Amino acid sequence: MADAPKVWVVAETSGSGLSEVSLELLSKASELAGKLKTGVAAALVGYSIEPLAPELISYGADVVFLAQDERLKDYLANPYAKIIARLLAEEKPEIVLYGASSTGRDLAPRVASQIRAGLTADCTDLKIGDHKDLKTGKVYRNILFQVRPAFGGNIIATIVNLDHRPQMSTVREGVMRMSQPQASRRGEVIEVPVELSPEDFLVEVLERVEAQRKVNLKGANIIVSGGAGVGSRENFRLIHEFAEVLDAEVGASRAAVDAGFVSKEHQVGQTGTTVRPKLYIACGISGSVQHQAGMSEAGKILAINTDPEAPIMNIAHYKIIGDLNEVIPQLIKTHKASGR
Repeated sequence: MADAPKVWVVAETSGSGLSEVSLELLSKASELAGKLKTGVAAALVGYSIEPLAPELISYGADVVFLAQDERLKDYLANPYAKIIARLLAEEKPEIVLYGASSTGRDLAPRVASQIRAGLTADCTDLKIGDHKDLKTGKVYRNILFQVRPAFGGNIIATIVNLDHRPQMSTVREGVMRMSQPQASRRGEVIEVPVELSPEDFLVEVLERVEAQRKVNLKGANIIVSGGAGVGSRENFRLIHEFAEVLDAEVGASRAAVDAGFVSKEHQVGQTGTTVRPKLYIACGISGSVQHQAGMSEAGKILAINTDPEAPIMNIAHYKIIGDLNEVIPQLIKTHKASGR
């Protein structure tokens, strides 16, 4: 294909549908492709996945490559990687994006190894730009800037792949805004031949057990988050109680998670989950740049802190300066009294 799309998303399924991170990546891929004046392709491996192709197209794919085989109904690293690697070698895209899910983190490095390409993991932003090599003076046009936290989230690194293609990244779930699907979009669906031998199936899935996610920060309308200022794991019960009263999810800063106040699945921020709730209540959170990166797009932000100069106060729409151990019980009492 002379005009083949150069920006690709390796899509994945979740249950009987597509994973949210794949749809988020298609939205970002469309933005990148617009700057490169090319199209977007999605690659999907599995079984009985034809019904998912229109949804991929509605979210931005111009071409959908489907590799289907009954043996691929469950994710298996070796055959999946072999199919994707062969497809990339044949089509030669410029950019390939994977979700930084358990599947993407397993699949992407295997593909990168097979096609001998670079891979940047856990990206939180992607941009197209020009880069000048300070040693040679050579200017590289329209390359992918792959932005990710480094050194435990203490700095932000921008990584570029100058000479080897494709430029590949895994991207953290929730950091890219998902666009609205357009049912009127039209695209091409291409069936990919599955050429696998019994030797490619070194692992057999005997049973698949799916556990429901207990914490759904991405889908929450209200999040009550606690930080290091909560003081202890015992005190963090107050955050849980406040969230329960408001029918909200419980979030946390990295400092609270590192201190053992709450499990990592509750972590909001650059090294946690990126959220966009209608209301975000930050309790005892100073508001580092890394934390703000994961919640600053909330509709409204309420900050409860003893320090009026805390960074979180600079982005909060509403501020309560006081001890959360005194403020939160009062808020709970008031909310209950309102009968809501």
